[in-house]
Amino acid sequence: MIPVTKTFLPPLEDYNLWVKRAFDNQWLTNRGELVNLLEDKLKAYLNIDWITITNNGTVPIQMALKLLAKGGEIITTPFSYVATTAAIVWENCTPVFVDIHPDYLTIDETKIENAITANTTCILATHVFGNPCNVEAIETIAKKHNLHVIYDAAHCFGVNYKGKSIFDYGDISTCSFHATKLFHTAEGGAMFTKNSDLKHQLFYSHNFGHDGPLAFHGLGVNGKISELQAAMGLSVLPYIDEILAGRKKVVDTYNTMLDFSRLRKLKIRENTEWNYSYYPVIIESEDKLLKIQRELNEIDIMPRRYFYPSLNTLPYVKHTDMPVSENTAKSILCLPLYVGLEAIQIEKIARIIK
Repeated sequence: MIPVTKTFLPPLEDYNLWVKRAFDNQWLTNRGELVNLLEDKLKAYLNIDWITITNNGTVPIQMALKLLAKGGEIITTPFSYVATTAAIVWENCTPVFVDIHPDYLTIDETKIENAITANTTCILATHVFGNPCNVEAIETIAKKHNLHVIYDAAHCFGVNYKGKSIFDYGDISTCSFHATKLFHTAEGGAMFTKNSDLKHQLFYSHNFGHDGPLAFHGLGVNGKISELQAAMGLSVLPYIDEILAGRKKVVDTYNTMLDFSRLRKLKIRENTEWNYSYYPVIIESEDKLLKIQRELNEIDIMPRRYFYPSLNTLPYVKHTDMPVSENTAKSILCLPLYVGLEAIQIEKIARIIK
């Protein structure tokens, strides 16, 4: 079978060495040596000054909303994974959807201001498939209207925009280290900010609000990652350049073999060092997408409809028409992409699509 993705598994002996270190320390959770070491290595690799890693990629979004949103209206994208909207609703805020750009697939910044009301507190935008939003325009709008900006950067490990990490943009950025991501801790995530007050608040928020063992700064949840998860991250990180190169090779092969006279691919924003996180194609119609998917499935090739459905159609939100997002969600298909996918397999996929 050719799945849509495969988890990169480091050599077992690499992982076992880190696990042995955790066993020798007799420390499996509550921010042990491996968690702190992984954070230091990630700061160096990503060229950032602050990171706190977490037990998944959704908790940081929820904490960011808890700290910044104050129960208000959140301007957001309808084209993202369901976690983005679910976190807004879960934190008793109201999602206000703004349609997406047809080429970049990120929130259409030209439509944001029309959605702002007296109740708007935040913009929560997604860098879709690792493709940056128009961060300059969003920052200008946010400053003009005194709004906070949160970026769901779940797909963005290793992405740089205009020479610096995409995680440096916005008041708070979040990332996923789920097993399907190019860098992973099996299950995990991270949060980033450059604001010193938010660093303090985010850190204690992910550890029940603790200020030492017996006192509390404030409200918090359990967002901590374990030493065993950190061991996986420490085992994967040395291979990250190999992972990026392998994924780029697959993307370049697709670009050569696919016929784009009847397909559209994602347009990467200018000045972006992309991470080859996904390979989405936009097909002429949903009927043709379903036919392609069915024929690929028949020979055990498993692309994924991602993202589907458009989030403005979820049963727990107020429906508003988002034509670009809705049409895109119905016609976009992510093709298999992982290190080790061979050219002969990609040729088979391209031939069936054609």
